[in-house]
Amino acid sequence: MLLFDRVSKSYRLKGVRKAILSDFSFRFPEGRNVGIMGRNGAGKSTMMRLMAGIEPPDQGRVLRTSRVSWPLGFSGGFNGSMTGIENIRFVSRIYGQDSNRVIESVVEFAELGASLRLPIKTYSSGMKARLAFGLSMAIDFDMYLIDEVTAVGDEDFKKKSKAVFKSKLERSQIVMISHSASTIRQYCDCGLLLEGHRIRFFDDIDDLLAAYKEINTAGTD
Repeated sequence: MLLFDRVSKSYRLKGVRKAILSDFSFRFPEGRNVGIMGRNGAGKSTMMRLMAGIEPPDQGRVLRTSRVSWPLGFSGGFNGSMTGIENIRFVSRIYGQDSNRVIESVVEFAELGASLRLPIKTYSSGMKARLAFGLSMAIDFDMYLIDEVTAVGDEDFKKKSKAVFKSKLERSQIVMISHSASTIRQYCDCGLLLEGHRIRFFDDIDDLLAAYKEINTAGTD
């Protein structure tokens, strides 16, 4: 279960407080894949960080009884002074995983070789994305959070990433942020639309996509 219970979240930007969520309550349907759509700045990534526990709400609660991933490909939680291996061990302990098994899986999948013995701060953004994706796939979650990213790296690595990601979805559900109608239709069967301070749930994915198209069309008038 993943539940938002009267959640409020805001940020202060240039002296002005902007409300992202206000007294928002929603129980994510179990066994279904949820798409989240909205214009840039609507609060989609903030909502996902709240789901993952990366950020706390200002008010209310986010309740999780399912094992929820961090946003897929998210590397912001890595300690730059620690090596790739040390970061893998740290994350493994947090999630109660066998660190040796997880390391073996990431070494094989991420294809970073000796770089895993170097501090994360020496990595390129692509290397960090590979490590983050490989680590995400090495741990089994009930729900995977995806913020626009389904694969990283060159074409061969993308094919491998999509294959292992597809295998995970046979046993897990996803919550996905994307501006791509085709991606949302491919992976999701229901969704949320963030529009200003209004959040609407659509039980049918085609209704979500139609509403998203409508707000984008209105925005160009």
